[in-house]
Parts: sequence; C-alpha cells; structure tokens
Amino acid sequence: MANDIDALAARIETFVRGVVIPYENDPRRDSHGPADELVMELRDKARAAGVLTPHIRADESHVSQRDTATLLKKTGLSPLGPLACNTMAPDEGNMYLLGKVATPAQKARFLAPLVSGRARSAFLMTEPAADDGAGSDPSMMKTTARRDGDHWIISGRKAFITGFKGAAVGIVMANTGTPEKVAATMFLVDLPTPAIRLERVLDTIEYSMPGGHSVLSLEDLRVPSDQILGEVDKGLKYAQVRLSPARLSHCMRWHGAATRAQEIATEYVCKRHAFGKLLIDHEGVGFQLADNLIDLKQAELMIDWCADILDGGSLGTTESSMTKVAVSEALFRVLDRCIQVMGGTGVSRDTVVEQIFRDIRAFRIYDGPTEVHKWSLAKKIKRDRLEGSSAT
Repeated sequence: MANDIDALAARIETFVRGVVIPYENDPRRDSHGPADELVMELRDKARAAGVLTPHIRADESHVSQRDTATLLKKTGLSPLGPLACNTMAPDEGNMYLLGKVATPAQKARFLAPLVSGRARSAFLMTEPAADDGAGSDPSMMKTTARRDGDHWIISGRKAFITGFKGAAVGIVMANTGTPEKVAATMFLVDLPTPAIRLERVLDTIEYSMPGGHSVLSLEDLRVPSDQILGEVDKGLKYAQVRLSPARLSHCMRWHGAATRAQEIATEYVCKRHAFGKLLIDHEGVGFQLADNLIDLKQAELMIDWCADILDGGSLGTTESSMTKVAVSEALFRVLDRCIQVMGGTGVSRDTVVEQIFRDIRAFRIYDGPTEVHKWSLAKKIKRDRLEGSSAT
C-alpha cells in the first residue's frame, strides 16, 4: 500500500509541476479567488491524469491520515494544486465528515458530487462577532433551528464562510437547544437557495479560495428532517470529528506551498550576485535558507506525528492544536525568510512566493488563531495539573 501511495504522490507532483503551475497566471479569477471555470478545467485535467480526489478511495472511504499527508503535500506545491486535485478546504474536510456520519442516501446526494469534483461545498458554522455571535466558538451559537412538523426552520447569520458563492452543497450548524444551553445540530442543504442571502464577500489578505469568504443571512431556511447530518443535538460532537483532520490537512497543503517557495528562493539566491559573490554565499542569506530547511523538516515531523495519533483512533484534539500552531508558525517563518532573501522580487508578483506568503499568513488565523490554541492548551495544562494533585 505504501508503494501505491508513493507512486500516486509522484504522479500528483508531476501533474502539479507540469500542468497546474503554468496556470498560475491565468486571468480567470477575481479579487476573491480563481473562477469556477478555471477550477473545473483543471479538474478535468486531473481526472484525465488519474489524480482527482486522490485521498478518497473508489468506495468513498478515506485513506489514512499519514497517506493523506503524503498526497496533500504534493497537491500544495501550487496554490491551484488543491483546487485542481480536489483536496482543498472546505471540501476536503466536508468529504471526510460526510464519509464518517452521513447516511447512504445522504452520501449519494451530497457526498458523491463532491468526490467527483463536479461540485463545491461550504461549511456554515462561524458567526459574525459584531452581532455578539459565536465567532468560531460554536458553544455561543446564535443561529437557531426550530422543529416544524417533519421540517426544521433555520434563521441567523454566518460569517467567513469559505467557498459559499458557487457552492452546491452546504452543511449548516444551528442551535437546536436554548440560548442558555446550546445544542448544535448539522443540516445538509442544497445550494443556492433563496433562504440564504449573500450579504457580501469579504476582501481578505489571501485570494486562493474560489468564492472567497462570505457573510450570510439565513431567513427561515426550511430543511426536511431527513437532511439532518447524524443526530439532533450532536453537532458539536461531529464538529470534533471534522476538526482535527481539517486542521491537519491545512498543514499538509501549506507545507507543500512552503516547500515550493523555498525552491524558488533557493534558485534565486544561487543565481543572483551581490557585493562580489552569489547571494547564497552571504551568511545572512544562506543561514536563512538553512533555517528554512530545519523548520520544514520539523513541520513535516509534527504533521506525521499528529497523523499517526489520528490513525490510531484518537480525536487528536490536543495534538492537532499543537501541530496547527507549530506548523503555521514555522511555515510563516519560512515564507518570511524567502521574501527577505529575494528582496524586491520577493514582494512583487513576479513569482508565486508573494501569494504563498499571503496564504500562509492567513493560515495563522484560519482554523483557530495561534493564541486561541495556546489558551486551550494552557487550560489543559492547568486541568491536568489540578487533577493530578487531587489524585495524590
């Protein structure tokens, strides 16, 4: 099996480097991300090359997290690679969750189009903090769902919803409990629908996601009971199922992107002369790229460690928090050094390094800011210490 995965990873790398990278200057995009026309054209090529949705088997089961890392790092070698190979967020995480929780009928209706690469999806959880909403903390959710016979009526607002514009499948999280005691439930919906109004697409630091990141209003969205994902009131539990693998897949994809940036920076400093010698021969330059090698290897090892934890059957909540912090901060350092050693070229759009820098800067926020993860880890340290003290 390992040899099969390695061979598939090699095919993905050949495809991304030979087919996808030449599309990086394709004008079919807006200020929020590549156009769906471009995405679908690339997916047709990935389908023909046998590298579309490589992390999902023919029976719609998911390969191991360790194998996923091997594959997704290769798709990440271009910002367009995850889009072309159908390993991008939020679809990758949504496919994982549907594969674990959805009924056979729900899989046929909602999962199969995603696996085929012919549809995109959105995960509607985060709420506007300006409304005193949940932000990314679902335990404070303001969006409500009330039962109406064999249907549920959902109302509220959502924010930072990646890929909503142009998506065909939505997973909506809403409170089916009380304002005082949130009990979230997940609902599957067909998109677009008049009951979900697009208020605006946010202008963000990165522009690699089709559809961008939207603010939405849900106005009496009617969903039949057979479109509940899993069980009523179990949405927070299912969010945990999705959470750790989704954090980790971000680390995998952007590790590939940082590796590409390191390659470009290395090529630049090994050709450019300044003050009588190659840039690489100046310690102030060469040492930065040496530090990059160290950070990339440490990030790789963290990804593999966390993947093994998840493959062992654990939710890996703590381990994925640690990995997300370590990898996002390490890769940001890598990109910052790449920009620095390339000078003016690094901050220009003459290479893709500038875009990768923007993407990875956002990664320090996406799926939880570094500070939130550290706060959560600090609470665990305190809890474990107090529990240990009471036991002695």
